[in-house]
Amino acid sequence: MRLAVVAAFVAAGLVVAALGRTASDDRDAGVDTGGAAVVAPLRERFLFGVPWGTLTTAAFVLGVYLFVQGGYDHWYNPVVIPFRAWSYFEPLGVVTAAFAHSGPGHLLGNLMATLTLASVAEYAFGHFPDRRDGADGDGARADGGSGAGADGTSAGESWVDRPRVRAFVLFPAGAVVVGLATAAFSLGPVVGFSGVVFAFAGFSLLYRPLTTVVALTASGTLSLVYNALQNPVVVASGRAAYVTPWWASIAVQGHALGLLVGLLVAFALASRRRDALPRPGRLFVGALLFCAEQSLWAVYWYRGGETYVLYRAVGVTLVVVLALLVAALGTYGSSDASWDVFRDASLRGAVSRATPAMGAVLCLSVVTAGLAGAAVPVSLSTVDDGSLPGEPVHVRDYQVTYAEGVENGMVSVVEVSAFGETTSVNTSGVIVRNPERRIWTTAVTKGRLAFAGRSTVVLGGVGWRETVVAVREGWRTTGGNVTYVVRLRHDGEAHLSYASPSAAARPRIDGRTVAVAPTNGSFSLAVTGANETTFTPVPEGNETVSAGGLTFLREGRTVVATTGGNATRVQVAAKETYGRRRQ
Repeated sequence: MRLAVVAAFVAAGLVVAALGRTASDDRDAGVDTGGAAVVAPLRERFLFGVPWGTLTTAAFVLGVYLFVQGGYDHWYNPVVIPFRAWSYFEPLGVVTAAFAHSGPGHLLGNLMATLTLASVAEYAFGHFPDRRDGADGDGARADGGSGAGADGTSAGESWVDRPRVRAFVLFPAGAVVVGLATAAFSLGPVVGFSGVVFAFAGFSLLYRPLTTVVALTASGTLSLVYNALQNPVVVASGRAAYVTPWWASIAVQGHALGLLVGLLVAFALASRRRDALPRPGRLFVGALLFCAEQSLWAVYWYRGGETYVLYRAVGVTLVVVLALLVAALGTYGSSDASWDVFRDASLRGAVSRATPAMGAVLCLSVVTAGLAGAAVPVSLSTVDDGSLPGEPVHVRDYQVTYAEGVENGMVSVVEVSAFGETTSVNTSGVIVRNPERRIWTTAVTKGRLAFAGRSTVVLGGVGWRETVVAVREGWRTTGGNVTYVVRLRHDGEAHLSYASPSAAARPRIDGRTVAVAPTNGSFSLAVTGANETTFTPVPEGNETVSAGGLTFLREGRTVVATTGGNATRVQVAAKETYGRRRQ
């Protein structure tokens, strides 16, 4: 099946090439519609026609995943927690967050987008700088043209104009700087290269808006081909799943920040080089399509308790306004007089010659500063010295526990209220705390653990990793609630971390009430009647126990109460099922 995918693309390429030659025969002999027409522009902009900066950047991000996060040995389960941008007081997370990823799907998605969108941005940037001072910026290049040295540098060019420097140093270095900025000024403990990817997109949108939209589609096609090669045949059926709102996992503030940074950097470069920009209509359409496709309209708030609020109408309005501001940038021409507006040292002179583009740049700059500034108070947070509930498991400087209804230490550091919502919220689940690294997070939510039954939390740092496994075991009473315990397993030992209140079954049997109660890490049946409560352990498979005048029989995953010589049989509880066992 994998060979079929490869063969399909090879055959398609050959057929398209043949069709191209046929079309060339029917046109003017001087028009080249073949491969040379595609390669020539690439060689004009890229060293040897290859986007080396994009490839170097992608290789760097992949290297962080493999060798810093430990993905080389644990491809599907790398170390993530210490590499998030938790606080300015923990520089490791701020430095690594933009280049680390939560898993292979996250990594490959960003790498595919980088290969496509960054290539468009690098094409606009160019390995051979365009000049308007008499130098030929589009002439012979380092791949054999005249007028250039062995390193592709023409006489009089500085080191920053050298194609190899621009390809292998300046472009990747710019990506790293943007990554550090987006990590430092994104809300919450972000992780991933998507902020930089959106910066590439913003840069590309200003120069080639519709090409950027096409590149976005190409990124999705690359992901599709990769998945087809990895899993040629997928067999699936309907099953229960634990799903949070898809838009609640989008770092929309970080994405918007990256996009705006890319737009402003591109405009600054265009201003310096006096490049002509696309017409406003193309910019508007490109920006609107890109922002809509990438869900920049998904403005949401975390309410706590795994509840989120989506302000869809507000988000769509903001996307339209952003597209209009991008379109306004296209009102600027490439003439010297128009570009000199930004070089006018006189405020009165600049105001008197103000243009829509100037207003757009001002608005975009203010919004960018506002988005970045909103993250500063949150990133100045730290973790208090208070103890965690229960008896946490200690792994070096980490503490891991399970708790319910506790205040989220990271969200509520700076309390803000707006539109009836607040950042002071409660959380439940497996909590990881590390005061030295300023980490406080709900690594596994209560709902997710209740669905899966078990979950692995990876702890670690540079050069080391350890795991803690959270396991939930519970019983659901007939017509009643659920009672359960959560154990944390580490280094071969199981630690009881949490025990919920008992749960009573609704049916009454001969005037007696039956409940399931956690006792010392196991479960007991509590029979209450005539002001007296009697306890007995929950029977094991096919065993029978008695308490309070009732007899209990274990049948598979259920417990049945009988009385009067089996005259009355009532199911009182069933063992919880998790994941695929729910089917």
